[in-house]
Amino acid sequence: MQATGSKPLEGITVIDFTHVLSGPFCAMMLADQGARVIKLERVGSGDDSRQFGPFYEDGTSVYFYFVNRGKESLAVNLKDPADLALVQRMIAQADVVIENFRPGTMAKLGLAPEDLVKEHPRLIVCSISGFGQTGPMSREPAYDTVVQALSGLMSVTGFPDGLPTRVGTSIGDLAAGMFAYMAILTALMARERTGKGTTIDIAMLDGLFALLEHGLMDALAEHVDPSRIGNRHPSIAPFDAFNCQDRMLVICCGTDGLFQRLCDTLGLSGLKTDARFATNGKRSENQAALKAELERALQQDQAQTWRHKLESAGIPVG
Repeated sequence: MQATGSKPLEGITVIDFTHVLSGPFCAMMLADQGARVIKLERVGSGDDSRQFGPFYEDGTSVYFYFVNRGKESLAVNLKDPADLALVQRMIAQADVVIENFRPGTMAKLGLAPEDLVKEHPRLIVCSISGFGQTGPMSREPAYDTVVQALSGLMSVTGFPDGLPTRVGTSIGDLAAGMFAYMAILTALMARERTGKGTTIDIAMLDGLFALLEHGLMDALAEHVDPSRIGNRHPSIAPFDAFNCQDRMLVICCGTDGLFQRLCDTLGLSGLKTDARFATNGKRSENQAALKAELERALQQDQAQTWRHKLESAGIPVG
């Protein structure tokens, strides 16, 4: 089939009430795929993120443009009846509405998601919040670090002798934006089949629970509190950051075959027959001893040299 150059969401109109990061990130991805996204901003000040650094030489915010490229923007006062009436007319012609106000705010404006869908049956309304639209925490304010702490993500980030640590990016906001994007695409596909729109409820806390992986497995299956283990993998070895002569190198061996190749490349063929390292389970049990053996070899040369050798051997390294 010959490419036409069109994008998959061309013809879809999105009204974007969102601000700062989670919602704007979602709406930006929709714009990237061809949707017409009309961002609504406060008269006078605009999105809060316009005041966040870093800034371009002309004083505009890099943060703002990072998640708002490809959109149109309209300044409105949602408490002004004329502006609100304009927004309602825009919604009537839209396919998707996205908002990340605190739950209940849209209802106070007369724009409750469930009412909008009743009035416009093909409309998809996506609400993003810290803790969801219902439940005992729904009205509580949330920022990324708050949700990272409550989810337990900070408890599994860092080293065993250190304190709980924030992940080095706003993963709670970004994950919520990604889950919202996927949910909207799913709802658009369902609308193609049924002709009906829907409401979507995305919570930042839910998103981080979904990404916790082994931390959540430990809590649910083993009934133990997740712990910090540094850079290593909880159940695969060697799968860690290792010291070389000049700097650290990440090496990941997820199979027995890769481990054996690693041993040969490092000149440690004797480790292949060491009972402590015979299987992945044994290597995980004895990961500290294995790391010491590997680092004795790795510290004989620089990281870049080892990287080239390991890459040539087909071993994942970085």
